[in-house]
Amino acid sequence: MSNYILAVDDYPDNLLLVQLALEQEGHEVKLVESGAQALAQIEKAHPDLILLDVMMPGMDGYEVARRLRSNPRLPFIPILMITAHDQSSVVTGLDAGADEFIRKPFKVDELQARVRSLLRLKQSIDQRENFVHCLTHDLRTPLIAADRMLGLMRQGTFGEVSPEMRQALGSAISSNQNLLSMLNTLLEVYCYDVGKKVFSFIDFNLPELIEEVARELSPLAMEKGLDLRVEIEEEIDTVRGDRMELRRVLTNLIGNAIKFTDEGAIDLRLSRRGEELILEVEDTGIGISENEKAKLFERFRQGNHLRSGSGLGLYLCNQIMQSHHGRIDVKSELGKGTLFSLYLPIKKS
Repeated sequence: MSNYILAVDDYPDNLLLVQLALEQEGHEVKLVESGAQALAQIEKAHPDLILLDVMMPGMDGYEVARRLRSNPRLPFIPILMITAHDQSSVVTGLDAGADEFIRKPFKVDELQARVRSLLRLKQSIDQRENFVHCLTHDLRTPLIAADRMLGLMRQGTFGEVSPEMRQALGSAISSNQNLLSMLNTLLEVYCYDVGKKVFSFIDFNLPELIEEVARELSPLAMEKGLDLRVEIEEEIDTVRGDRMELRRVLTNLIGNAIKFTDEGAIDLRLSRRGEELILEVEDTGIGISENEKAKLFERFRQGNHLRSGSGLGLYLCNQIMQSHHGRIDVKSELGKGTLFSLYLPIKKS
């Protein structure tokens, strides 16, 4: 099977040598002469492998690798760095995101072997990710079926249900729905991690979305005797973004605020500062320790509190904000509540 390989070098003669060596192996090779051209080409079509020269004017190979590895929307692409200088740092290259190094002048058979090795690595990772995707989908089906069946049983469809049975079925339904919610979040995280998330950026009314989510979650706050307050500056209305994904962020942050607050209030504030909208979600809850704050947006983080979850929710929120060219910050102190701040760039007309 032919693989698409991107070769990046500021010397055309070097590119020609790489092209001849790899086309012998049946690969499709695209040649570019700068880091900026490489980044632009990768945005158009994701290669299966990148051959990246270290020393280039303007943007060197280290910087190209760092930018690629910091882009959450890209799938895993192996990077083979090529250098003619003994002083080029393997440590710097590996830390920047390279997977392998080869020095010039290289032997054609060595280059071909290293490329084959990295393509096997990519194939292995792609297969693993496909397994996760299939497994997640397959697990959702019986969980959805169980949820419907338990609901019918609690309604008395199959016979009389005693109060004790109704309570037990309620607990089973709640546990099943929590598991289904975690599975859905895992599937979303997978889509972000492998660059397969499809966005629908539209103009929509952000204050209306905030009010909508607040109304939906207000019964949870009322059950705990909490005030859920919304404050929105005037003249803020239309923004551009993926409404469903930003709704996911709001639901997660407000839901967490209610979950970790036993008394007091949750305040939602929307304001404008320069070219950014700032949405704050502040609670009077248990707070977050300095140690936990440092790991708050890591994938599969497990908090120390009994009510802590898998960590996937906040990791996903951070991915969504990055995809909107925004960011999320947190300030907190144990026993004194938590403030999450979302910064979203304003669409330029």
